[in-house]
Amino acid sequence: MGEVPSWPDGSNYFNYFTEVEEHFQRARGTGLFLMSPLDWALVESWKNANVPLEAVLRGVDLAFTKWRARKNRTQAVNSIAYCAQAVATEAAAMANVGARSAGARDAEPPFTLDEMRGYVRTNAKAYRNAGQANIAEALEAIADNAETHFGDIEALEQRLTGLEDKVLARLRSELTEDELFEARQELDRQLRPYRAKMTAPQLMMLEKQYLDRTLLEHSKLPRLSLFYMR
Repeated sequence: MGEVPSWPDGSNYFNYFTEVEEHFQRARGTGLFLMSPLDWALVESWKNANVPLEAVLRGVDLAFTKWRARKNRTQAVNSIAYCAQAVATEAAAMANVGARSAGARDAEPPFTLDEMRGYVRTNAKAYRNAGQANIAEALEAIADNAETHFGDIEALEQRLTGLEDKVLARLRSELTEDELFEARQELDRQLRPYRAKMTAPQLMMLEKQYLDRTLLEHSKLPRLSLFYMR
């Protein structure tokens, strides 16, 4: 009951963000590192594209190996976006050898039933306070039947992300042209040093994830996915 997929290296599916953040910090080797909005959006784009965690971690290591081999290192690596090209290379290599099985084995979720229920209830309260009554009611119903939903975490995750997609569609429809332009300008400013390391499809996906995060943050609404139970 409550089992969720794990990655081939044994790490837990819902630890994706934490694993990437901590691995990048260790590879960087310069103490505390906090992911920027661009970093979060990029990692989320990898997660949504089903890029195996192992490919991301290998890509980080590969990027830093190449960086340290350079004779002239004038700037520190301050963004996970620096590793984008290396991650794409590792993901392609793993896909070619079938490194990730189609059906990953099960593992226990990295949270308890009570933690999951509390997370959903907290989000329901935030959405109700923000005037999103229909989303709040849906979340409250999930929390009221937490035991049932905990029996199928994958289905619960799909339900939560579906609710989030509904919220985002509503927020996008309320966005003015000027607000959208400003958000894209800010993304372009942050992404400019790393744009050459990404393909057009990667850039399109990253832009979507970044704008989604920006919309929710500006509306002071929390993410609903279980990946954000930290």
